Amino acid sequence: MTAGELEREAGVAVWHQIAATLVAEIESGALAEGSRLPTEPALAVRFGVNRHTVRRAIAHLTDRGLVRVEQGRGTFVSEHVLDYLVGRRTRFSEIVTAQNRQTGGRLLEGTLETARAAVARELGLRRGARVVHLETLRDLDGRPLALGTHYFSAARFPDMIELYRQEGSITKALVRCGLADYERKTTRVTARLPEAADARLLRQPGNRPVLVTESLNVDAEGRPVEFGITRFASDRMQVVFGT
Repeated sequence: MTAGELEREAGVAVWHQIAATLVAEIESGALAEGSRLPTEPALAVRFGVNRHTVRRAIAHLTDRGLVRVEQGRGTFVSEHVLDYLVGRRTRFSEIVTAQNRQTGGRLLEGTLETARAAVARELGLRRGARVVHLETLRDLDGRPLALGTHYFSAARFPDMIELYRQEGSITKALVRCGLADYERKTTRVTARLPEAADARLLRQPGNRPVLVTESLNVDAEGRPVEFGITRFASDRMQVVFGT
């Protein structure tokens, strides 16, 4: 819609016409999820109005949850958030594909190390035991969603680094280790500002909180399998607890 087209719609506030045009472009996909809107000056030129009128239209879209304003970065089309279901059987890939979304995973770092006290306690290991430590990045529709820190007993799962590198999935790597299934025993959820490296990898501003989950997965006999700490981009998902 141009300035001339706005003038022809008599009786409707100009800012409302601009908002309606942008809504139509969002709904059609012309403005894709996560994309940045043109600047206020650019929109003002496009519609032949002042910046105050544009600002009122953007505020209307913000109130509807269609866009978000990031200080110093611009205005972005809001993403369709992922419902991350936490239950007895919590599987990242299954959660994503069940909602017709696309996911991928890659290994950022894999090391063998001596377990810190908190990690040893969660995994039921003796002091000084060796653990496999993985740092992973999971994507949602091509955008980074989750940074994971995963710990496993090195004695029980000595090949986890290479298997995850090949599979890109904790579940598939564990199957290749001989563990057919496992369950979620506990999940703790908190929110905090991201560390600088996490904000960079998640491609989000440092002043936007991340959701942090600490989880313990166990096998059928109740023995600890994995202790994980995951940082989620909070604008792209919401945690849902199943019963």
